[in-house]
Amino acid sequence: MSAIAQTLSSILGSDGVIEWDSLDSPTQQRLRRAFPESSLPHCIAYPSTQAQFAEAIAAIAASRCAFVPAGSLSKIDWGGVPSGVQVILSTARLNRLIEHAVNDLTVTMEAGMSLASLQSILADAGQFLALDPAYGDRATLGGIVATGDTGSWRQRYGGVRDQLLGVSFVRSDGELAKAGGRVVKNVAGYDLMKLFTGSYGTLGMICQVTFRVYPQPEASGTVMLSGDTGAIASASQTLLGSALTPTAADLLSPGLVKQLGRAEEMGLLVRFQSVAESVQEQSARLMAVGEALGLKGSCHTDKDEADLWQGLRERMQPDGTEEAIGCKIGVRPTEAVAALSKFAALSDGSGLGQIHLSSGLGWLRFPEGTVTESVLSMRQFCQSSGGFLSVMVAPISVKNQVDVWGYQGNAFEVMRKIKQQFDSGNILSPNRFIGGI
Repeated sequence: MSAIAQTLSSILGSDGVIEWDSLDSPTQQRLRRAFPESSLPHCIAYPSTQAQFAEAIAAIAASRCAFVPAGSLSKIDWGGVPSGVQVILSTARLNRLIEHAVNDLTVTMEAGMSLASLQSILADAGQFLALDPAYGDRATLGGIVATGDTGSWRQRYGGVRDQLLGVSFVRSDGELAKAGGRVVKNVAGYDLMKLFTGSYGTLGMICQVTFRVYPQPEASGTVMLSGDTGAIASASQTLLGSALTPTAADLLSPGLVKQLGRAEEMGLLVRFQSVAESVQEQSARLMAVGEALGLKGSCHTDKDEADLWQGLRERMQPDGTEEAIGCKIGVRPTEAVAALSKFAALSDGSGLGQIHLSSGLGWLRFPEGTVTESVLSMRQFCQSSGGFLSVMVAPISVKNQVDVWGYQGNAFEVMRKIKQQFDSGNILSPNRFIGGI
């Protein structure tokens, strides 16, 4: 047993630390996609309380070891390749509900609770958390915050930052800290919550989160339009300029539309959720827009609708294969159709792309065998359109050839100073974020 594993076992007990050789094969395989073979973590540690987290992190800091915060490991391979990591510290056993204020529409839970578990609890009160991230069946709330992973509901409800009300975390020196609160009007520490959202475990270990929640809608319906690229662009602009109020509106690449059982044409997937009469009326209006533009259209409800969105998630979330290249992108919303057209050309029509209509944010999945030049060409297009492309999932050999984040902004020096202030020993996910932070 390594020295750090022994130290953590004395804090967490023998069942709280699993060394590398004792990990099951799927877990080892996933970690090999995240870490170099020459620098695989020695162990995964599982504290069960916030106090244990604080003590474990203090011990790690005293040992001058690097570690990566994690939840269910579903996104452990996202972002840059961490260097010199000896420990993965998991919130998987820190998964209790703290408080559900039904009348205040807020909920507080430990960071290791899965989104699926939370949605089940909220459903009993007729409520839900408006996040639809990758691996939603097993992603933890702390991991969702750390990666800023929102999904298609961004159209109506905004991103993770817009719904996060409070966060508690353990600093790199083992001290507990918090920002925000458990009520919607509390704005104390708002900037700190912004920092932690999308920080990829580089500033601290999130151990508790508070979110605003929403009443479940009475009815739901989805309209799928597909056809000529120009017509899809026109339908998208008409939708954005109309009084219609979709909860999700995504542009889909021809390759993705084909995977969903349509012809290989550009697609627009729009979801309405409200009272039944409103859903029916808004769906009919959008169908009429599509018909006038010569687009193929279909309406989906109940199980048919659920299966459609589930199929979309399954195809878009990186599947963990050795050759998968998954990229997070952002472009001006007015350039979204052009971006998917460019992506289709670079991937010979087989790439899977999804861009949220109102924000211009989305995901691209390049087919196996894609050369890095195609990825860099797509990045150049995004940057020329006022956006970005970050390589989230790819073989380590690919990540070693490219700047994973491709950041061109002017805030790096500020980010570096923030990292130094929060983690002067550089033990939290070193090299995982922009510029090796």
